[in-house]
Amino acid sequence: MKAAVVTFPGSNCDRDLAVAFETAGFQVARVWHKDTALPAGTDVVGLPGGFSFGDYLRCGAIAAQSPIAAAVKAHAVRGGFVLGVCNGFQVLTEMHLLPGALMRNAGLKFVCRSVGLRVATTNSAFTSVYGRGQEISVPIAHHDGNFTIDAEGLKALQDQDRIAFTYLANPNGATADIAGVLSANRRVLGMMPHPERVVEAAQGGTDGLSLFASLMGGMALA
Repeated sequence: MKAAVVTFPGSNCDRDLAVAFETAGFQVARVWHKDTALPAGTDVVGLPGGFSFGDYLRCGAIAAQSPIAAAVKAHAVRGGFVLGVCNGFQVLTEMHLLPGALMRNAGLKFVCRSVGLRVATTNSAFTSVYGRGQEISVPIAHHDGNFTIDAEGLKALQDQDRIAFTYLANPNGATADIAGVLSANRRVLGMMPHPERVVEAAQGGTDGLSLFASLMGGMALA
């Protein structure tokens, strides 16, 4: 399976994301934001954390208009897999591949620590290796991670089982404690916590590795 990890000016988790994909067995290509096409045969696109374009205008807003964005969106529209982590999640909402918006943390402070998550659904290629309701520990590092969505949008996420992860103790004010959501076709996942930072024991845990291993297996069956 082939993964393409995009780098924007200001990305700082792109190497971590590439290593996580490689650890799970993916062949990884690196893609620059000025590229206009994804590498041939790309199965999954990874949009990393960081501060793309300095978070000017809105977090992820400029990245969503970059040359590579059209190729990423086309990949998603034709059923390709996309994983957006932290700033990558913000980019996905700005590209309208995922609903809602990531607002300033309720406490108005940057939050950087490990948090407890609950796996809300196993009905996706990203989460099938976990157990439904399983509690895991994954780091967060964000200033604008407050997932916000209106009542109608929230009901749709709940009714369609598209909430992937929730916080055990909400660190940022996110609606319904949501930490990650899926697209309608379940092939796009955006999440604020950083699973790529917990794929090796030396990092303090391996709870994130199951996401990448799940994706490898789930894509093979798709």
